[in-house]
Amino acid sequence: MSLQEIEGFIKVSADSKAPMVATIQAGTDTMTIDESGIAQGLKAGADPYDFILGALGACTVITLHMYAQRKGWPLERAEVSLRHERIHAEDCTHCEDTNARLTQVIKHLRLYGKLTEEQRKRLKVISAKCPVQKTLEAGMRVETVLEL
Repeated sequence: MSLQEIEGFIKVSADSKAPMVATIQAGTDTMTIDESGIAQGLKAGADPYDFILGALGACTVITLHMYAQRKGWPLERAEVSLRHERIHAEDCTHCEDTNARLTQVIKHLRLYGKLTEEQRKRLKVISAKCPVQKTLEAGMRVETVLEL
């Protein structure tokens, strides 16, 4: 069975002609990660962390709309801006702690609609409960299987 025949998997590939460009195939969607400008300090396209942040942001806004609809709240639009960064100031302080987190994501949440202050506060709490955020915060094991 070839890699593209394995159902439920996302296929990612890069070849020697453009080794810093990866193609992602997810169902019928094709996406590109382009780090070809990295040596020159240029951002030529989305990088792997952009996709992680995009997944977290999408999960966040969808979770908020699902919750607001279930509650009958007037959430018209939810936006989240995200940034991934290293916590350099704390790198050495916690370097021997295996549970220390040396990276973080900053999420700026903007909610539109005639929401009460209580509803807005509750939606902020709910925004942290999306499945992708829970997965990222909990961590995950990755197993690599070498195909022949």
